[in-house]
Amino acid sequence: MSNILLVEDDQTFSKILESFLVKNGFNINIKHDVQSGLQAINETKFDLLLLDYRLPDGTGLDFLTACSKDCSNLPTIMMTGFNDVRTAVKAMRSGVFEYIIKPLNPDELLMVINEALNKGDQKGLERETTKEFIEGQSKVAQKLTEHIELVAPTDMSVLIIGESGTGKEYVARSIHTLSKRKDKPFVAIDCGTLSKDLAASELFGHLKGAFTGALTDKKGAFEIANGGTVFLDEIGNLGYDVQVKLLRMLQERTIQPVGSNKLIDIDIRLVSATNDNLISSISKGGFREDIYHRINEFKIQVPSLRERGEDLELFITHFIQLANKELGKSVEKVTGEVMEIFKNYDWPGNLRELKNVIKRMVLLSKTAIADKDVLPDEMIDSVYEQPKKQTHDLKAIQEAGEKETISKVLQQTKYNKTKAAKLLNIDRKTLYYKMELYGID
Repeated sequence: MSNILLVEDDQTFSKILESFLVKNGFNINIKHDVQSGLQAINETKFDLLLLDYRLPDGTGLDFLTACSKDCSNLPTIMMTGFNDVRTAVKAMRSGVFEYIIKPLNPDELLMVINEALNKGDQKGLERETTKEFIEGQSKVAQKLTEHIELVAPTDMSVLIIGESGTGKEYVARSIHTLSKRKDKPFVAIDCGTLSKDLAASELFGHLKGAFTGALTDKKGAFEIANGGTVFLDEIGNLGYDVQVKLLRMLQERTIQPVGSNKLIDIDIRLVSATNDNLISSISKGGFREDIYHRINEFKIQVPSLRERGEDLELFITHFIQLANKELGKSVEKVTGEVMEIFKNYDWPGNLRELKNVIKRMVLLSKTAIADKDVLPDEMIDSVYEQPKKQTHDLKAIQEAGEKETISKVLQQTKYNKTKAAKLLNIDRKTLYYKMELYGID
């Protein structure tokens, strides 16, 4: 009989949920806030976490951050009454198995719980996740693979740039797997989910009593990964004080846990990622320029799904196969109309969104060939009702011309940034900003 920890502040709802789950053969331990939930984790062995997102003393993500070591092997399901896509993305990046919206459908919840328990430990989930990304055959995909294989054997710090859902963590894991550190730990941290108070502790560790809630000593990500690779996703979200500590670590290769006066030697490779414009953040004072140059010894641009049109059919086939296997279905392909919708849709969530849409489509499809009636309404509306992008869009034409001009001048000056900026009649910082904006290497 599986033990489930339910952390939910609505006491009436938690009692209803407890009654339903007990009837279905589960043991339930109910807590109503982050702190009592963390205490329960220290006292009892659980098989699954069922977390409300909004809690009186924090969020479900705060809970996962605080118990990262103790919860690393526990499948987690996040619940919320707020249908917030950004929250869902953060939850999934933090290793959450599934994100479900209240009011809950009891049968759906039961299915998700059983799927989560059957998936095994979180490490198994991570290994499976890496298999869900395929390289593709387009020119931009081949260039991405070439850059990964080129930089992986080195010890250079890598900055991965790309939109949300393009597979930046997969790229980071690939770099680690192909490196001389492959037999050492790979530790991934989503800086976007770290609260200001816990960021330093999560990265550098802390001593017992260093702050309220520090009940035991804790090793940070850099110490845990010693000898291996640390991946900092959304690094632009780190606060200024943590940036200072990070710079010291990169310069001196030592860390100082919160509450300690002892320095610890570390040997890690740093891979970072962002979907923000760090050059712009630097100019606004939000990100330190000295750290930017430290983490950007080699930059990899991960293309968006819109740039990988040649690979779309390959991805669709791959995700259909994955969904068939997981859901016990036998969908073979999509209709021509669905393919046209996929080709014309903007894909703001990129590969992650495509995978989720395909999984939903396979689940709902009653035939071997999926039709558009099983696609999300908002996707169909965005393709058929939104005005098409016109080739006479002045802004698009201007940006395309600007990119071409900058590329030609850089080639002409053999990528001497000072000379290029002078010829373009702009300063170097603006040139760097434009190069990053247009993905010019």
